[in-house]
Amino acid sequence: MKDKKIYMVGIGGIGMSALAQLYAHEGAIVTGSDKSESPTTHLLREKGVEPYIGHSAAQVPEDTQLLVYSDAVPENNPERARAVALGIPQQSYFEALGEVAKHKRTIAVAGTNGKTTTTAMLGRLLIEAGLDPTVVVGSIVSEWGSNFRAGKSDLFVVEACEYRNHFLNFAPELLIITNIEWDHTDYFKTPAELEAAFNEARRRAKGVIEKEQYKNENIPDLLVPGEFNKENARAAKAAAKRVSPNTPESVWDASLASYKGTWRRFEQKGTLPGGALLYDDYAHHPTAIAKTIEAARQKFPGKKIVLFFHPHLYSRTRDLFDAFALALASADETYILPVYAAREPHDPSVSHEALAAAVVAKGGTARAVDGYEETAGLLQRLSGDTIAFTMGAGDVYKAGEAALKK
Repeated sequence: MKDKKIYMVGIGGIGMSALAQLYAHEGAIVTGSDKSESPTTHLLREKGVEPYIGHSAAQVPEDTQLLVYSDAVPENNPERARAVALGIPQQSYFEALGEVAKHKRTIAVAGTNGKTTTTAMLGRLLIEAGLDPTVVVGSIVSEWGSNFRAGKSDLFVVEACEYRNHFLNFAPELLIITNIEWDHTDYFKTPAELEAAFNEARRRAKGVIEKEQYKNENIPDLLVPGEFNKENARAAKAAAKRVSPNTPESVWDASLASYKGTWRRFEQKGTLPGGALLYDDYAHHPTAIAKTIEAARQKFPGKKIVLFFHPHLYSRTRDLFDAFALALASADETYILPVYAAREPHDPSVSHEALAAAVVAKGGTARAVDGYEETAGLLQRLSGDTIAFTMGAGDVYKAGEAALKK
């Protein structure tokens, strides 16, 4: 990578920004662009990588040797089109990450829910054991201040997403599968298609750890709440023991007991003007929503749980509609924002109003809201008997941050 000139389109993505840091750490000259400012673009500047905001063909240097693009960037993007015109090789994010992984002892963490936390926990465990891994994780880990951690050993811990079979770019020494539920329904049209992809991932891995292997791991009390985090900790500990079998149990347990969490995973944001505590969570699958609400009730008995949910993708909202309604109905109140389309075109058949009505039909309390400004106003009025969550894979967290500032 020394002095290799790399341009990254969508550089502010949670995975892309980690890869940009990895490239820069290994000596590459990294530039790139994203559509808007975000916590990760600010992070990149702190790490010495200066992203452009906005897309323009003129931003791609003629001597670029590789262009890497995120899933959200279409082929007709002007920077990708310039790469074609100049003959610059292109790779998707996971293709590029797979190339990095070929030269390392890769431990990949996959699964529908929990892979980010499990990756962060596992990276921390291996650091505490003195194994000094490089880690790429799909969130900002509080103690690293980043979604990337540079290590000196050849161990590479990476979060591996199943979407579009991305995790098949890896042939890891060890694959951890946290769980499998139907998701990414725009790509996997049936649960069977998803299961087939995981079967192929299992085949490519030299070793695999799944719930059957980690369900009985003993773990200490955790700082992060919820039964799902206990499952994540069990998976991480089982994997760490496989990598370093001679490390004392006390090392693993001390590391797990002091793990503080990551950005957008049951993250406490502050106290709202009306007295309610505000949390933010990335949950965007029905199971993750239900488990986060369950964890909140355990952590805050007697408090009212209020969600501001931002549905992510028309396809996911449509295909898991009833499950979303049932999960959201388990909160005391739910406010639902317009669907965050991300990579998909507008689909008028799927709406946040319809989802709110379905939540009510399931026995919950819900209504649709127009967007961030209305959400921020509602958040400000919540009283001290309430625990509020901004929730979803979009950028609903911005509404919470606006409410805290006012």
